[in-house]
Amino acid sequence: MLLTIEINEQQVSAKRGETILTVLNRIGVKVPTLCYLSSLSPTGACRMCVVEVEGLPHLVPACSHQVEEWMQIHTHSPRVLKARKNIVELLLANHPDDCLYCDRNGTCELQGLSEELQIRERKYISRQKPVQIDKACPSIQRDPAKCVLCGRCSRVCKEIIGVAAIDSVGRGSNTRIGTSYNRGLNFNACVKCGQCIIACPTGALTERKSLPQVIEALGDPGLYPVVQFSPTVPAAIAEEFGLKSNKDILNLLRYALKRIGFRQSFDISLASDINLTEEAAIFLERLQGNKNLPMFTSCCPAWVRYIDIFHPQFSPKLSPVKSPQQIMGTLIKKYITSSAGIKPEKVFVVSVMPCTAKKAEAEYDSEGIRPVDAVITVRELVRLIGLLGIDFDKLEPEPNDTAFNMSSSSGRLFGISGGHLEGLMRSINFLSTGQDLNPGKINELRGLKPRKEAKIRINKIPLNVIAVSGLANAIELMDEIENGRDNIHIVEVMACVNGCINGGGMKIGSDEKNLKARMKALYDADEEEMVKVAHKNPVLTELYEKFLSKPNSPGNQEILWKGNSKSQEL
Repeated sequence: MLLTIEINEQQVSAKRGETILTVLNRIGVKVPTLCYLSSLSPTGACRMCVVEVEGLPHLVPACSHQVEEWMQIHTHSPRVLKARKNIVELLLANHPDDCLYCDRNGTCELQGLSEELQIRERKYISRQKPVQIDKACPSIQRDPAKCVLCGRCSRVCKEIIGVAAIDSVGRGSNTRIGTSYNRGLNFNACVKCGQCIIACPTGALTERKSLPQVIEALGDPGLYPVVQFSPTVPAAIAEEFGLKSNKDILNLLRYALKRIGFRQSFDISLASDINLTEEAAIFLERLQGNKNLPMFTSCCPAWVRYIDIFHPQFSPKLSPVKSPQQIMGTLIKKYITSSAGIKPEKVFVVSVMPCTAKKAEAEYDSEGIRPVDAVITVRELVRLIGLLGIDFDKLEPEPNDTAFNMSSSSGRLFGISGGHLEGLMRSINFLSTGQDLNPGKINELRGLKPRKEAKIRINKIPLNVIAVSGLANAIELMDEIENGRDNIHIVEVMACVNGCINGGGMKIGSDEKNLKARMKALYDADEEEMVKVAHKNPVLTELYEKFLSKPNSPGNQEILWKGNSKSQEL
């Protein structure tokens, strides 16, 4: 039902039940927010979005107050501006004066509000208690001194990720955001996904920096630095530098990486093809034996950590295959560079990923070799490009300098929720029937819905598959399975909503438009690529002939499975 309200002396139509902020956003009137996230129900806690409503004695928060018939609203009256300014001044009373070297300088929402409200001096002075920066976690660094108690990080962690690794602690003026028993992120239930970093408006939560280590390795003449990058990275870099996301951006990125100082660059999509091939063989063996179904994918380290901590009873259902990042690092050190006469200990492998959990995933293998030496996020790569003065407008596309950059478009689809599962179904169909899946495009698994289900008939067997993103949504599905839902064959899980295109290492402040552009870049690659299925990648065939064995063979398990492969069962 429509009703009429007045905003800044202009009549506006609104729907009954809408909040004032929803109407303001629709008509293009901007009011500042701090605790508000569009994906979560509003709390009105920070009061930054207060507006003046004639007839009401107090200012009301626009994010949580619903519209009423003939309501007269003033969004930027002197009373409102004074209230907002006072809120920011009170927040600044407890905030460190380190903007010059803060990680969020230029993208800090508190800094932006201070500039918008023309705050030029500290009005209030608070006696600050010394706090310790939490640096133990390999993925996320937490600086409590910069926290403004907006609650966004804890709400995302609890409501979207379903973990609640951080939450409000204490009461009244002693309230703070902390961890259970104040043990730090690395010693509690944190899955390292980094969604709290994306939600944080200040520098209270940032990724653990790996750039100093990478820069040092690039300058070490005794090392052979190489870089591998996720299929989501080219589109993200195009977005950051205002470039068109097409085939050229992939080659521009390769040239930029060479200018940075990496001796070789590798597209992780090749390792995704290997992951698909191995998982397809494992699934068919499980299906034949009706064992450990549904099979859960395991390329998302945040999801794997969640299972290890909260639901170890589901561990046997996880795919035992390493993630593409770890597979590619293993191939680089044990096959690609060693074939060229370079000792594995001299090779320094850097991963560029959209994910902070990948930093924690880079571990030593069973032979004591670290397949990946350092992981940097997309944000860190952008800083490195800026630091070294690389101008994309002056670069020319760099063609492939190695055969090991060839992959199928199925491998590139890993970046979007449902893409891994779509590529896996193509490989399963080929291993089962010897023919390509027709049609290869599975529309039910595409798009930005957090849960997508499809029924696909392969070799006359109907397979029910589900792609779910956002761990809270995965938890709901696991509850259904534990409560008796059966006839599910494969479940793809990504911790971040919509998958890696929305990873914790991507651009701060991304919106749905950015997500759709990144998703479109991956789907466009699937349309344009000649090789759409892993089994038609000639480089993959060569690797299996010269380095690997038959899919799911004992030899492959030693190289491609997580942990001690001999002790695991299908």
